[in-house]
Amino acid sequence: MSDPSSPLSVHDLTVAYQRQPVLWNIDYEAPAARLVAIVGPNGAGKSTLIKALLDLIPRATGEVQFFSQTYQQSRQRVAYVPQRTTVDWDFPVTAHDVVTMGLYGRLGWFRPVTRAAKRESLEALERVGLADFAKRQISQLSGGQQQRVFLARALVQQADLYLMDEPFAGVDAATERTIVGLLQGLRGEGKTALVVHHDLQTVNEYFDDVLLLNMRVIAAGPVATVFNAENLKRTYGGKLALLDQVGHQMVLAGRPQ
Repeated sequence: MSDPSSPLSVHDLTVAYQRQPVLWNIDYEAPAARLVAIVGPNGAGKSTLIKALLDLIPRATGEVQFFSQTYQQSRQRVAYVPQRTTVDWDFPVTAHDVVTMGLYGRLGWFRPVTRAAKRESLEALERVGLADFAKRQISQLSGGQQQRVFLARALVQQADLYLMDEPFAGVDAATERTIVGLLQGLRGEGKTALVVHHDLQTVNEYFDDVLLLNMRVIAAGPVATVFNAENLKRTYGGKLALLDQVGHQMVLAGRPQ
């Protein structure tokens, strides 16, 4: 039985490519008002999980509910930040245009963009430190700036659940600090974020909960209890050098092993 208070409930989710399972029998209940890291090795199915939840790729089996509804019924409450490398940044639009696209769910497609909507988009760009770049073509922005534009687009949706696919990948230190601040602000507003994350050394610092994934759910729950050396070794297998380094840092931080 799904938890009615959960922003995301996944039951028996399996995804397969050419009959080869990529995700297997996924069961997960996302906690409300928490920042959740989705962590696992390359090929573990992290991005596939996000896309399957959002009906971007077909599911072989399984049920997914957002706020006790289907995605189609609740899509205005869910925002998605894709991997920056999957976006055509040569498309001739400005940063302001991209952010405004996040409002189309509320405004409706092919309808004039109101002054209030334009102002809301500018405010979102200001929140990510890019108000001065509103008229800049997205192809002329740096990688970190492009990532901030996509975050601003998600912010204007005023969603209750944010699904982010590696937002920290390849960004500069200033953008990383901006993203962390935005995530903490969303949590303070009672919102939930599930974030595909690859840097094990910052999980303790940035997130409240963790979902350890390697084709199936290895462990899920609060970082303080789930993100430990044993579960990491179960998730990553033989990559012990990195895991020993992370485990050492956990000890220094006073986290239980």
